[in-house]
Amino acid sequence: MKRVPLLLLFMVTTMMSMAQGVFNNQTNAALQKVIEDYPNRFKNIKGDLLKENSGSADYRSKVQIPGSLNCVISQASQPATVTNWKCSVFVTSEYDKARQKFQELYDQISNTIIRIKGQKPFILNGSYTTPDQENKTTAIRFQMTPAPECVQNLRVEISMCYNEDWEVILSVNDQLIY
Repeated sequence: MKRVPLLLLFMVTTMMSMAQGVFNNQTNAALQKVIEDYPNRFKNIKGDLLKENSGSADYRSKVQIPGSLNCVISQASQPATVTNWKCSVFVTSEYDKARQKFQELYDQISNTIIRIKGQKPFILNGSYTTPDQENKTTAIRFQMTPAPECVQNLRVEISMCYNEDWEVILSVNDQLIY
């Protein structure tokens, strides 16, 4: 008789842990794929051409974060080639909903361990900054500890900005050094 409640407890605990981690694991898995392809200038995850201007082009990303609006790879070649992966995670007219999504995204990414084949694993760390409705832009830049040589110029950042609506963005790009 004791085995039935124990079995039920085990099943419920297992199902709850799987349900909690799905979005988080999928977000981290997508971010892992993007960072892995950074040394290749995102060529392995670059999809169809969306638009092209003189000196720049936007491509659909083959790597998407589940539930996101769009993920785009942008390349500009002036003055040097700069590559950017940008994912619009959430858009709303309501500040509180955007702030909540920003916090969730931070919680999912903070302390993520990234493994690139042939490199030592590293951890993404960033200090949380609470968005302020009066300040139209809030950004958190994640540090890589310890950062392998192949990602020394990489920047991982989440931002929440207001331009007609509140938008939560995850970006992985070249850290411009002047």
